[in-house]
Amino acid sequence: MISKSVFCVSLLIVLSGSSTAFATNGMNLEGYGAKSHSLGGTSMAFDTGNSAVMNNPATLGMMKEGEEELGVGIRGLHPDVAVDYNGNEVKSAGTAYYMPSVSYMRKDGKFAWGLAVLAQGGMGTEYGKNSALFHYGMPMSRYGMPVDMSKVVPLSGEDIRSEVGIGRLMLPLAYNLTENTTIGISFDLLWGSMDLQMDMDGAHFAGMGMAGKGGSVSGSMFNTLGSFISSGAITDINHVRYNFSNGSSFIGEAIGYGTGFKTGFTHKFSKMVTVGGSYHSRTWLSDLETSKAVLSFSGQGPAFGQANPVSVSGTMKVKNFGWPETWAAGFALYPAERWMIVGDLKYLDWAWAMSKFSTTFTADNSVTNGPFAGQTLDVDMTQNWEDQWVYSVGVEYKASERLALRAGASFSNNPVPDSYLNPLFPAVAENHYTGGFGYKLTDKSTVAAALVFVPKVSATNADGLLISHGQVNWSLNYSHSL
Repeated sequence: MISKSVFCVSLLIVLSGSSTAFATNGMNLEGYGAKSHSLGGTSMAFDTGNSAVMNNPATLGMMKEGEEELGVGIRGLHPDVAVDYNGNEVKSAGTAYYMPSVSYMRKDGKFAWGLAVLAQGGMGTEYGKNSALFHYGMPMSRYGMPVDMSKVVPLSGEDIRSEVGIGRLMLPLAYNLTENTTIGISFDLLWGSMDLQMDMDGAHFAGMGMAGKGGSVSGSMFNTLGSFISSGAITDINHVRYNFSNGSSFIGEAIGYGTGFKTGFTHKFSKMVTVGGSYHSRTWLSDLETSKAVLSFSGQGPAFGQANPVSVSGTMKVKNFGWPETWAAGFALYPAERWMIVGDLKYLDWAWAMSKFSTTFTADNSVTNGPFAGQTLDVDMTQNWEDQWVYSVGVEYKASERLALRAGASFSNNPVPDSYLNPLFPAVAENHYTGGFGYKLTDKSTVAAALVFVPKVSATNADGLLISHGQVNWSLNYSHSL
């Protein structure tokens, strides 16, 4: 029997490292658990094991009475992201992300319950220092004018990167209403985190602040900059830089906490047909916040003096960040003894969750921050993501009493409008082709694996940047009946 101490150690590892991910349906993973993952991400109407807590909690009711199961897993995502401008290409160095998971489920009578922790999804890119496509930009004075390469100005030359993720601690409960019908619910505790190191050239900053193009800029710090420009103390702004990152492989610098829930059902019409569905609520997540942020300005004019850029320390809040509500329904068919055919339809409300990216920076009230001490800068970057439909299918064939072979696919629309596509958040992947297996090692132990190919998708944003994103990812799960 696996000891409780091993389970506790596994849980601590997952709690420390479950919020970093690189997702494939917007910011959502295409499937949770190796069995679902290998079957195209389907999961609504059949037993997906402990991973049901993230899929359809009602399927936990398919456990046998008295069954008790411990599950551990690891997922690897290997994105291939590139940005091209007029034949000059830069690849993201963020090519490997690993996410552990751990779960414990048991069934007593008609009730199934348990505990699970895993990463729900996220995004991330790593373009490094002195990246050719992120090293130069247009100054504020060039806003509204055609791009003129002879007028470019240097940006910071520092690291350009992003990383955002959501983790969940889930407490599920399923109940067998009848022999053929189950219902389920999961109460979830969430944490989200973000790192961001980003340069915004002066022309884009001016476009948002003066014309509302691509977003908006406001706050007392913006007003102070305006007064400096009016007085001639600042004659131009080259760039503005956001910098909050802790370099951790486990969790980002800006952190927030919240809650959410899921409900679901399954109904078995016959030995050949089962249907199911689930609803995942929107998340209630606090602002992602850090007191270790730095906002920098670079430009021309007496106000900069010898300090160029001028750096201001303070607190950064990423506001109204959250996960969308999700509706899903599916079926499982059993046309022959060894075969299972499954299909799901899923809807994600990204229009609510990703209408804009909103931040508030509040400068520390310290002498070193000079005229910006205690002031705020509010920036909203327009995102206008579209709602997403995901269609998934899968087939399982039981080659023997111990071995199950699986294959599937999922198809979806790209939720990110080209005009607002940001190379730091290239969530444009669409289709997935999946395969895998499950193997019963002993009467009590099972291993499952999945391998997924995500064809490359390319889109050109409003600045003429051609951004492409493809992936190979995999998952591995081990379950043990106690």
